[in-house]
Amino acid sequence: MTFKSFLAASLIALAPLSSVFAGEATIVAASDLKFAMNEIVKSYEQANPNDKLNVIYGSSGKFFTQIQNDAPYDVFFSADVGFPTKLKAEGKAVGEPVMYALGRIVLWSTKYDASTLTLADAATDKIKKFAIASPDHAPYGARAKEALEASGLWEKVQPKIVNGENISHTAQMVESGAADAGIIALSLALSPTVKAKAPNYVLIDDKLHNPLKQAYIVTKRAENNDTAKAFVAYMESPAARKVMDAYGFVLPKK
Repeated sequence: MTFKSFLAASLIALAPLSSVFAGEATIVAASDLKFAMNEIVKSYEQANPNDKLNVIYGSSGKFFTQIQNDAPYDVFFSADVGFPTKLKAEGKAVGEPVMYALGRIVLWSTKYDASTLTLADAATDKIKKFAIASPDHAPYGARAKEALEASGLWEKVQPKIVNGENISHTAQMVESGAADAGIIALSLALSPTVKAKAPNYVLIDDKLHNPLKQAYIVTKRAENNDTAKAFVAYMESPAARKVMDAYGFVLPKK
């Protein structure tokens, strides 16, 4: 076989590999979505085997800043509707922000049985370190601070507070013992791995904080990305909604 014919045969053999994925999209999502989104992405890719979704979890505030600076993300699932709304106003997104859920916050501990705790315990001597996500850029942290303020506890608890980078990191701090207790997302408290560590939690009254209105946007970069658009449409499917419901998200009525 000549080199020319060998090259041609090699290109023919490799050609199908270039079309394994008909479409690809990069999704950034608030870390409270980690367990639910992993399940939804898995079911989407099973139903759409030619599509590939790359998912990154982290702080909504940091993703917001990165998208403002043209980070290569296609869909942004934020824990606060305010970030997608601002991106739309700045011309960084296509279409209007779509609310996909309301989040809830809970008191959780691996040191104590959380079902025996109240938020007021955060101000007592039994709690030496208390974890919340950073209120500066993590919506769940901002709501935790609001709940403590509304309960008249912020001044007493503030010296004990250790901040997680995002709500998943906050849960890790409590799990590792870096904090005696903390405020985490209900969706994380309901995840199998977290429940295995400590199954009990206390739901914090949502009247103590502003609603955690969570919304997504498709970025300007993904204006013509059919995979990105197909995935956000899939989030409205019964299969995806069932997963979100199982992780404690309050879903908008269809």
